[in-house]
This record gives sequence, C-alpha cells and structure tokens, in this order.
Amino acid sequence: MTISRRSFLKTSSAIAAGIAMPTYLRSTTTVSANDKINVALIGCRSMGWGNLSSFLQSEEVRCAALCDVDQSLLDSRAKELSAIQTAKFDLYNDYRKVLDRKDIDAVIIATPDHWHCLQFVDACKAGKDVYVEKPIGNSIAECDVMVDAAKKYNRIVQVGQQQRSARLWKDMIDYLDTGLMGEISRVHIFCNFNYAAIKDTVSDSEVPNGVDYDTWLGPAPKRAFNTKRFHGSWRMFWDYGGGLMTDWGVHLLDMALWWKKQTAMPRSIQAVGANNLFPEGMHETFDTLSVMYQLDDHLLSWENNAGIESGPYGKNYGLIFTGKNGTLVADRNDWQVYPEGEKIPAKIVTADHKEHRAHVLNFLDCMKRGDRNTACNIETASLSAKYAHLGNIAARMNGVSLKYDNERKSFNVTSANKYLKPTYREPWVFPKI
Repeated sequence: MTISRRSFLKTSSAIAAGIAMPTYLRSTTTVSANDKINVALIGCRSMGWGNLSSFLQSEEVRCAALCDVDQSLLDSRAKELSAIQTAKFDLYNDYRKVLDRKDIDAVIIATPDHWHCLQFVDACKAGKDVYVEKPIGNSIAECDVMVDAAKKYNRIVQVGQQQRSARLWKDMIDYLDTGLMGEISRVHIFCNFNYAAIKDTVSDSEVPNGVDYDTWLGPAPKRAFNTKRFHGSWRMFWDYGGGLMTDWGVHLLDMALWWKKQTAMPRSIQAVGANNLFPEGMHETFDTLSVMYQLDDHLLSWENNAGIESGPYGKNYGLIFTGKNGTLVADRNDWQVYPEGEKIPAKIVTADHKEHRAHVLNFLDCMKRGDRNTACNIETASLSAKYAHLGNIAARMNGVSLKYDNERKSFNVTSANKYLKPTYREPWVFPKI
C-alpha cells in the first residue's frame, strides 16, 4: 500500500518514536512530484526570499504561491522563482487567498512585524504549518495569542531564530555547561548597527505604483506614506517594530536564555533609552539604549548604539559571559575564551555558517514526523521576544523599575500596561483563540 505525502504529514506523529539521524547530517532524498511539500511565501522581500531559497534547496519542496502587497516586487520574485523551479505557482496580493488553498501544507511568514500575529493565527486556523520570521509578534499580547493558536490547532512552527540550529552556538552552550568558567555573574549583550538610525529626514510622498499601502499598514494606525517608514527601515517605528531590541535582540537574548534554560520572566527590568547619537533622525526606536534584567543568580544586560558599527573585542555585536575563571565572548563568527590568569585554557571555536539550511531542514523533518518540538518552537521564540519587548517598554517608561506578572499579564506600574497590547485599526480585529 502507498501513502501520500499529505496523509503522511497528518498521521506520522503516531509512528515518530523511531530513531532518526540528526537533521544536520541527513541528506534530502529525491521524491516524486505527487509527494512534494507545498509551501507558500507571504512577504517576498529580503528574509522572506532568503527563507524560500533555503526551502527550495530541498527536492521535497515546491513553492505553490507567492504573496506580497508590492506588485513590482511580486513580479520580480516570480521571474526569479521561474528560473529555479519548473512547477506552476500562483501570485497573490491577499494572504487570505493563500490560506484558502487546501493544497498548501506550510507558509513562510516574512512580513513586517506588525503583521505576524494576524497572519500566523489565520494560518494555524487554516491548518497550515508555519515558518515565521522573528520576532514572532510586535507586542507581548501578540506573542501570547500566537502561542495559544499553535497549541489549539496543533501546528508545527519554526521561528526564524536560526542560531538554535547552529553548531557554533550549541558548542558554546555545551562549553558553558561544563562549569569551567566558574560562577557566571553577568551576561552582557551589545549590538551596534548603522542601519538602525535613520539620520536624514524625508517628507511624506505619494504611494508607489503597484503598492497596496492600506493593506501594508493593516492593523497599524493610518498614516501618510513615507519611504523611510516602508521597505527596509519600517522596524525603527513603534507601529511596526522595536528597533535593534526586537530585531537582533531576540537572537542574542535567546542565546543567554538558552544557556540558563530560562523559562520565566525576569524578576525586574530597568532601562533608559534616548536618541542621543542622532537626535534629529527620523527613527522613533532608541539609538542609545541600556536595559538591565534582574535574574535569580546573575544579571543580564543589553545595550545598543544605532548608527555606529564598533564595539568591544573588535566586534559590533555579541555576548560577553563574565565568569570567575574567564570571559567568553561570542558572535555568529566565533566564540572565544579569555582566561582569568591561568585558571582555564584559552579557546576559540569558529562557525561553519550552515545554520540557516539546517534550520529549514529541521522544520521540514518535524513536519514529516508530526513533531512540534522544532529547533526554535513558538514557546521558545515567545520567551525571547517578550524579553525584548520588556526592554523597550521599560525604556519607554523612562527608567522606572518594572515587574511583569506573566500570569496576570500586567505590570506593577499600571501606566506601563498600555504597551502590552496594540489597538488594531478597523476592519482588522485582534485575534481571539
């Protein structure tokens, strides 16, 4: 008896207890056209297209649809896709039409952050598995409802925090777990990137031809079109993103939380933020930001300086683990141990940069096995996203010490609660599960 790919996806969880080769060692086998996993891309710009390109490296995958509100971008990507695969695919401007397709098994969501929640919840309701870009939501309330949706509809989710699939970071966690560093009192994260400061001011302008700007805004407040609030730099405005804190912050905070197997909210958060480097810039998110998270046995701190690209140890971003016996410094290229005297040996481990493909293959493998425990599942990604949002909220509260009750979904300072959940613009409605 033969079994179709789609039936396999629905029933394989019952037989998933067998021993499997680790994803990063597994090669992709050739499958027939009828057995392809059909995926659709919602949001076709940089990371979306990069994600789809990694998916299409697997012979098991066929792209069935592309969706974007920018017609010129959509047409351009259609030409690129036609050069990659011979199978037919369709183009859409409305993501809901993609989700209506019964033949689509999974969607890649790579739209601006303020759109993630609605599209994700609708995809779960439609029975699609989801690969969603980080941060999963643009607010703490959105993160919570996305977790609830994935659980209720039993969907397999991979979040684009690909460091969870990197051998470099796994080796770093293993090294820290040996205890050779001694007690670690502090983890400091720093992040300095030019793109995060919009140094020049640009006037509002007409909407470009072929762009459905009202749909691009979606649940965000109505505003005149401005090129600096659109492609590329939208995340520097609170309506759509959270600056470096939610862009790089979820990646780097995730590594600190992974090391301590952290699952709870911090005991308290304090932060100060301002636009000190470029006070005349257009960006709303802070170009100068410091956050302190109080945890049970160590301090976790964050700093970003937007508009520059230099930092400690010759790196513009990374983590610094300060221990009794030495200091460990890590970024995506390597991690190094700097001994305290001669207490431990110096050490350097370099990256192989294979994590993005491994992350996608892990998702596809979990789909086939019906396994919700992907390398970066929705619960894991929700935690790091909420830590990032807590940092921004604390900074917007001008240094007030905050405590967040994750059960009651509220702060100890009532005025901070207004930042927990956005008000969606009609006709869009905040999802209920």
